This record gives sequence, C-alpha cells and structure tokens, in this order.
Amino acid sequence: MTELHILLVEDNEGDIVLTFDAFEESKIKTKISVAKNGKEALDFLFKRECFKDVEKPDLVLLDLNIPIFSGMEVLKEVKQHPRLKTTPIIILTTSSNPIEISKAYEYHANSFLTKPINITEILKTILSFEEFWLKIYKFSDN
Repeated sequence: MTELHILLVEDNEGDIVLTFDAFEESKIKTKISVAKNGKEALDFLFKRECFKDVEKPDLVLLDLNIPIFSGMEVLKEVKQHPRLKTTPIIILTTSSNPIEISKAYEYHANSFLTKPINITEILKTILSFEEFWLKIYKFSDN
C-alpha cells in the first residue's frame, strides 16, 4: 500500500484541521477525504450522488456526534454491508460513555478512541493511532 486512503467523518472544523496536521507529521503517505455529516459519510461509502467515482477508503475515522445520521447509525449500516463490513472503522469522539463504547463494539467498530480536550494530547492520540493502525495493522485487499 503506497498511500492510505482515510475517510474522516467529522463536523468540527478545528478537529478536521488538527487531524490533517497530525497526519502531516507522520511519515506515512495518506490521502484524507472528509465527510461532515452522517449522510455524506454514507453517500461516500456507498458511492451515491456526487460520490459515485470515489475510491473506497482503507480506513474510516468516525466521530459519533455528527449531524443528520449519528456516527453510531453510520457504523451500524456500514458494518452490515458485505462490501464494506471489512473496512476498519475507528471511533474517534469526545465521548467516553461506557454504554456508547459497548454499543460501538456491538456494531463491530474496530477501535474506540476518546478525543482529549487538549491540542497536544489530540496530536499524541492521532500519532499513537498511527503507530498501530498504519504501521502494525495489516489491511485486507478487499
């Protein structure tokens, strides 16, 4: 894999910028697409409307607190689809609610990361995410 395609599902502009900044610091080549709500995320992943020609992402970073459809609704729908169910989905959200964490894993999230409030800690979280998901984890060719 020469370039990792990440779909970032996030509605907070500041968090989008921080995520891009964190990945720019890494040595791994990434292409990041952004969906700012649940509908855009589903349209992107199911190649609907203006997203008919997009490439399938290798990985999805999904916030739970997004408009139109929640991240949990997106997760549940994507993981039920045969073509998409093997796509790793990492929850990256401000919530640390044990019920949400449990539900995310019940819906087959691959990982659950709580976003710290502090900018420095957010960068550390993204970089530690990178260590596992981009250097250690092996992606399927599907």
